[in-house]
Amino acid sequence: MAGKPPQGDPVQDAPQVAGPKHAAAGLPAIGHTLRVAQQQMGVRRTALTLLRVNQKDGFDCPGCAWPEPEHRHKAEFCENGAKAVAEEATLRRVTPDFFAAHTVADLATRSGYWLGQQGRLTHPMYLAEGAEHYAPVSWERAFDIIAEELTALGSPDEALFYTSGRTSNEAAFLYQLFAREFGTNNLPDCSNMCHESSGSALSETIGVGKGSVLLEDLYKADLIIVAGQNPGTNHPRMLSALEKAKANGARIITVNPLPEAGMERFKNPQTPQGMFKGAALTDLFLQIRIGGDQALFRLLNKLILETEGAVDEAFVSEHTHGYEEFAQSARAADWDETLTATGLTRAQIDEALRMVLASKRTIVCWAMGLTQHKHSVPTIREVVNFLLLRGNIGRPGAGVCPVRGHSNVQGDRTMGIFERPAPAFLDALEREFGFAPPREHGYDVVRAIRAMRDDKAKVFFAMGGNFVSASPDTEVTEAAMRRARLTVHVSTKLNRSHAVTGARALVLPTLGRTERDLQGSGEQIVTVEDSMGMVHASRGRLEPASEHLLSETAIVCRLARRVLGDESRTPWEEFEKDYATIRDRIARVVPGFEDFNARVADPGGFALPHAPRDERRFPTATGKANFTAAPVEYPKLPEGRLLLQTLRSHDQYNTTIYGLDDRYRGIKNGRRVVLVNPDDARELGLADGSYTDLVSEWQDGVERRAPGFRVVHYPTARGCAAAYYPETNVLVPLDATADTSNTPASKSVVVRLEQSAAN
Repeated sequence: MAGKPPQGDPVQDAPQVAGPKHAAAGLPAIGHTLRVAQQQMGVRRTALTLLRVNQKDGFDCPGCAWPEPEHRHKAEFCENGAKAVAEEATLRRVTPDFFAAHTVADLATRSGYWLGQQGRLTHPMYLAEGAEHYAPVSWERAFDIIAEELTALGSPDEALFYTSGRTSNEAAFLYQLFAREFGTNNLPDCSNMCHESSGSALSETIGVGKGSVLLEDLYKADLIIVAGQNPGTNHPRMLSALEKAKANGARIITVNPLPEAGMERFKNPQTPQGMFKGAALTDLFLQIRIGGDQALFRLLNKLILETEGAVDEAFVSEHTHGYEEFAQSARAADWDETLTATGLTRAQIDEALRMVLASKRTIVCWAMGLTQHKHSVPTIREVVNFLLLRGNIGRPGAGVCPVRGHSNVQGDRTMGIFERPAPAFLDALEREFGFAPPREHGYDVVRAIRAMRDDKAKVFFAMGGNFVSASPDTEVTEAAMRRARLTVHVSTKLNRSHAVTGARALVLPTLGRTERDLQGSGEQIVTVEDSMGMVHASRGRLEPASEHLLSETAIVCRLARRVLGDESRTPWEEFEKDYATIRDRIARVVPGFEDFNARVADPGGFALPHAPRDERRFPTATGKANFTAAPVEYPKLPEGRLLLQTLRSHDQYNTTIYGLDDRYRGIKNGRRVVLVNPDDARELGLADGSYTDLVSEWQDGVERRAPGFRVVHYPTARGCAAAYYPETNVLVPLDATADTSNTPASKSVVVRLEQSAAN
């Protein structure tokens, strides 16, 4: 019956293993979607809820940020989107009785999967200093506790205000406004851990830290390169767009260390033909060695330069800067070094070049496979160089396409959730709200953890997310969190972060995206920005999981009133009653949101301006698009070691574990697996089914160990391995980050595999 959570915490290190699949979606996806949804929601609630996902009069999926097409199917959701909705709309409940039955120490021993499966939080809960159990607390007392700790700080910069990507534009805008009125720019967010490298590289090279394409551009492209991304699991609705692009004549190059079922063949469950036959998506699969992408694009740039007539000289002359220095660097690219760095053959690269030269309109899509390396920013700059050479930015059917993960992570940044705000944004806040925002840069995620570790930050407030599980260097992160005076988590469901607490802790339950939000002026809408800069409304329809829930917006407003008091001139009470008044203020502060309330009333939403895409205007320091030159970098692998990338299973979204299967990779009922190329495994003496400890090796000399992983012989690139996070986050040091962006380098971890006690 829906609503009953699992009783035991299932074993996750004894999976059943079969071969990987070669097609994604189809009938199995439909069956799995309906089974999971009915387990969580029941039959009637499943039908009523899923038919409203991503509809123009419905609610935005709380999963990924892939944009909605203009003409939407009645079932405009994917398998993992349905899982995200089911987890939020579940009938299972975590009441005060649950917390009375489980100490915090007990919760800390449970898996993330078990914690998440218990259901929706129903009451504000408080862990007093020295207590073993969370206990129910009133909202008024909860805000008093937070105010006590915040006002006792020696400086506002001893507080941290974290944000996940599920927060609406309205809540995010008020959250950063509150933090800055309080006096700090300490606004770390999940972007710091995923696409910060994209923003850093794009801001420098084209002047806007976002992608330059809209959904219709994919349908007009001649060539789409999908690099470091697994759409079949992480952005399944992207497969429909790629299928349509293929039908319109596009060719697709996939660049990835692992073969992914969705990029091989997509069985579209929305059409009879697609359901059973499917469409082959990839025309050329480049099974690249982890971290070799910069070398690949550098060599392609060299070959383009050497091909007569291949460079768009008019575009380069009129719209770019730094070409000569870049060209000199690119011409020095070495074939032998590139083959070593990438693990590819000369024939594969030659074929890729032929496809590139045949294309007049090229898009490059990427995700965390490119953004989480030490050299991620130079890699993405090289991708921009590649596109600029042939004029593929600011042209229909062409451009950069970083594919964001969480549903409103891009919108949060647009609303000012950023530890290094632009002076123009702070100036606009000051004019609109009549206070002087702090100008000193704040802490990003990595620096925030260091600050707690070093007793420079004492209050941690999280608006959504699962900070402990999402962050690197698990033992260091957890120890840092436990040094805080107060940890606060605004959440819909239980997660690991609630069991790793400061001296005092609060868990504040909030409305989900699926739920009706009633305030003083009536039913409210919120807005989100998708991965391609489209802004649209989201309208929940379900009754809240508990009468004790507050919306994120209401939580921020009440907290601000309690902490800032009469000194604040901001109309927090008015904002809580009517979210339209928040949008009026956003319209006066954030460029592109003029006449916000009227424009968001359009069922299709509206596109934010993007100067490179719309005008071929590049708002950089030089006033042009910037070619860049940097040394080619790639991970060097000592003998007897493997290069590990962390990744998601198919039954996972970020740190939320929906189930214990990774259907497309042939893994069932387990998560502690390491995928190793059979030839590498034989050389290392690792039998399929044996158990190993993963030990990472870094220059700091500290041994970091993830024990008890089942070896799975798998067609990875040679020298490369893969395992799921957050189980492997323990292997990534806090200080192992990307240059410039400071993003954790989770996709290139040098490991040795040692025999496990489980053997």
